[in-house]
Amino acid sequence: MSRLLAGFRLPAWLLMSAWLLPAALLATAVLPTAVLPTAVLAGPTYTDPEKADEDFAYQGEYTGQLDNNGETIKLGVQVVALGKGKFRAVGYHGGLPGDGWNGEEKRTAEGQLQDGKVRFETDDAVATLSKDGTLKIEVAGTQLAELNKTQRQSPTLGQAPPAGAVVLFDGKNAEQFIGGRMTDDGLLMEGTTSKQTFGDHKLHIEFRLPYQPEDQGQARGNSGIYVQGRYEIQMLDSFGLEGKHNECGGLYSVKDPDVNMCLPPLAWQTYDIEYTAARFDDSGKLTAHPRVTVHHNGVKVHDNVQLPGERSTTAAPSQPGPAPGPIYLQNHGNPVRYRNIWVVEK
Repeated sequence: MSRLLAGFRLPAWLLMSAWLLPAALLATAVLPTAVLPTAVLAGPTYTDPEKADEDFAYQGEYTGQLDNNGETIKLGVQVVALGKGKFRAVGYHGGLPGDGWNGEEKRTAEGQLQDGKVRFETDDAVATLSKDGTLKIEVAGTQLAELNKTQRQSPTLGQAPPAGAVVLFDGKNAEQFIGGRMTDDGLLMEGTTSKQTFGDHKLHIEFRLPYQPEDQGQARGNSGIYVQGRYEIQMLDSFGLEGKHNECGGLYSVKDPDVNMCLPPLAWQTYDIEYTAARFDDSGKLTAHPRVTVHHNGVKVHDNVQLPGERSTTAAPSQPGPAPGPIYLQNHGNPVRYRNIWVVEK
């Protein structure tokens, strides 16, 4: 039976021959994992949607319903561009991550752009993705579902800083950052550290990952935000991936996010972080570990997680200690961009 339709009760006439329901359309995706060494890039990097390749128009998120013997089943699909007309579809039973997916049933399939459409095909099962944003799933010539492209947006995107907040970046200048650089269109560039340091605080940041369809793993839109310069919440193009500690939303070397909420590259995303610093006694002995809660695109992916007070995470510019620390935006050789950064001290 097709892995796309695993668990669905199809009409008996469709079940009479197993070969009518071929293997995978949609399963667990594994995409190809101070200034860190610049990544060796396999292909082009795009920072402007208007200048992206042809494949960019097909990549994205799709939602729809399957009518299964009177039962309506919600489906979500993430289509990931892999470069040169190649794609991976990741399907979710119940809806997209953070919007109905049960966290268990997930399927994948590879696809190829042909004659203006991306086809995911095995035997008599075909899924066809059109540039107009429709994904049609057929079995033995019968259409079972039609999904439509959707563009989710974080509910905290564009959130204004509250009264009393420390505004680190609002697009006017980069004066609050050491060596801060801006693009011509008013975005903050990677590889910079805040001049101000912080203890306990809440932080809001918006970030945009580049589109690098031919690159894989840690070379694909890599950066990170380090609270107090010590603990990294990873930024990476992890759209359609598993959701590991070294992927977007992960606490690097500490914990995987509870759900992978990474949106497609070139979509604006948000982190809303609440951080409680470590505590030390007068002799410098650690008495309480730091803790962090993280919302990624409005969904809680870490809930009051204990961080290792005896160490910092990988490539952190600051070592553990009682002193307050800065906000550090890592340069990993990819053009990640940021805007609307503010902190509320506690």
